[in-house]
Amino acid sequence: MSRTPGPLPAALSCGPFSTREAARAGVTPGRLRASDLSAPHRGVRVRGEPADDLRGRCLAVLPALPEGARFGHVTALGLVGVDPPWSMGSDRRVHVEVSTLGRRPRIRGVVAHRHAGAAPVVDVAGLPVLAPAVAWTRLGAQVGRVELVVLADALCRRRDPVTTPRRLAEAVAALPAGSRGVRRLRAALEDCRAGTDSNMETRARLALSAVGIECDVNRPVLDADGRFVAMPDLSDRRHRVAIEYDGDVHRTDKRTWRRDIARKQAMEAAGWRVVTITADDVLRGGDRWLSWVRTAQRHQSPSGQ
Repeated sequence: MSRTPGPLPAALSCGPFSTREAARAGVTPGRLRASDLSAPHRGVRVRGEPADDLRGRCLAVLPALPEGARFGHVTALGLVGVDPPWSMGSDRRVHVEVSTLGRRPRIRGVVAHRHAGAAPVVDVAGLPVLAPAVAWTRLGAQVGRVELVVLADALCRRRDPVTTPRRLAEAVAALPAGSRGVRRLRAALEDCRAGTDSNMETRARLALSAVGIECDVNRPVLDADGRFVAMPDLSDRRHRVAIEYDGDVHRTDKRTWRRDIARKQAMEAAGWRVVTITADDVLRGGDRWLSWVRTAQRHQSPSGQ
């Protein structure tokens, strides 16, 4: 008859821990082999199985990292709620940064990047994470300009922004001379706009800008008496044309759908034309949706707003 494993010290009961830490706390090797513990990595134990989301994978590897290590690269951005670039979307590995003076850890499912000097670190739910603005600069040599702008906008989003365009600019300015990707980062900074609500809004804005249509992001529309009418995703105020991006929630949630209709009617009553687009339009619709915006512009006389 198997015996019920004994209790662990309180300090080791809340998450993954290193076997070295357990030994210092008086836990025997036999207890570390008990069936209630799993070993996500060599030298690491956790009660049960670690969570398989990004934070869970980071917590599971943290006890195996050398002192001073921090989560960086796309892992740092993911931990603050920013989706990875499309080219890295299927990468489930955990990215960490270590000093060039220390050892580079060799851990299954972990990519270790070496960087010289001190790095600004923030605490994200108990994890040491490279400051998001600095993590963004680390991708300058690996992803294209559009993806860098999408990431920058997501970091400076309207709700719960992680950083600001100013901090991004400071992080770029602090890069050593000759850093790879610095020109691309500077170009992306020029196109960054704070206050977006989704990555697709940014992609739509960049596509419009590429054909000479510059739009404001989430800027309120007022009526002739200065009263608030709506806040469209993108707006060409000169021609009073609004571009609204509809994701799946706009189709599946009745409340959102009704609100969208009311908002469109209010803007049209205030003299605006509204063009509604979807992800398929932006990603696979070619120039069709851009022609819709051009047509709307032609039907509107330029405004002095």
